[in-house]
Amino acid sequence: MASIIDIAGLTKRYASGFEALKGVDLSIEEGEIFALLGPNGAGKTTMISIVCGIARPTSGTVRVAGHDILRDYRGARSAIGLVPQELSTDQFERVIDTVTFSRGLFGKPRNDAYVEKILRDLSLWDKRHNKILELSGGMKRRVMIAKALSHEPRVLFLDEPTAGVDVELRRDMWKLIGELRQTGVTIILTTHYIEEAEEMADRVGVITRGELLLVEQKTALMKKLGKKTLTIVLADAIAALPPELSEWDVSLHAQGHEIEYVFDAQAERTGVSSLLRRLADLGIGYKDLNTRQSSLEDIFVSLVHQEKAA
Repeated sequence: MASIIDIAGLTKRYASGFEALKGVDLSIEEGEIFALLGPNGAGKTTMISIVCGIARPTSGTVRVAGHDILRDYRGARSAIGLVPQELSTDQFERVIDTVTFSRGLFGKPRNDAYVEKILRDLSLWDKRHNKILELSGGMKRRVMIAKALSHEPRVLFLDEPTAGVDVELRRDMWKLIGELRQTGVTIILTTHYIEEAEEMADRVGVITRGELLLVEQKTALMKKLGKKTLTIVLADAIAALPPELSEWDVSLHAQGHEIEYVFDAQAERTGVSSLLRRLADLGIGYKDLNTRQSSLEDIFVSLVHQEKAA
């Protein structure tokens, strides 16, 4: 599949010497949902700001739908819809007016049918004559998405789209993003809610301290880096782990009632059978076993910790 965003050697250095981005290379395919994960200050918003033409890079190149963001700003920007983290609308303007005006800003001819479709898809049609200030926080965020889609962009950036909204509205937003992808829109999502990336993304990028640590298919990433945790519920509590268990990655939990063993599920030998045999040899009985696959959050935390330790 062809890429719609190509980033090469992207750096951003401020006058203070702080380097917000350090040689980022990234290609995003047309029609995919790409989740960019990283802690606060990692460089996520800086990268989005550069791609969207809000900030200028120190070096490197960015092309959006074939348009260089510096040499052909208008062409690149017209292909992009941006929903920023902060809500920024004229509070006294009507919903339908702010969406129609946004379309005109990009030189698009008036299209009442298209604006109506956007508002209906976002459950905003009944609120079209309301002023922005009369809407709930979740509805205001929907208006921001409607504004971003008003000029029919091929790429939609969502910077923390569900920050500050309740669980029900967050689920509605996930559904909406899935529907947008079905229309062919490429979606780049930054989020602190890692379950959103796990739920929706095709690929995941992890960025920290201005460096892109990895970009991977979500399923491949979880298969490659995901560990499994075996919880052994003991028949009787033990005060400490016997030294004979030191060759396994085990820990004691639940006031001595549970042993947890972390292992690589892809390994030829997981060590589970030998661990259970050793427990039997030591006279440690158990009454239940259960396993848990590592989540994307577990993987993310592990990667960031590894990078900090490096």
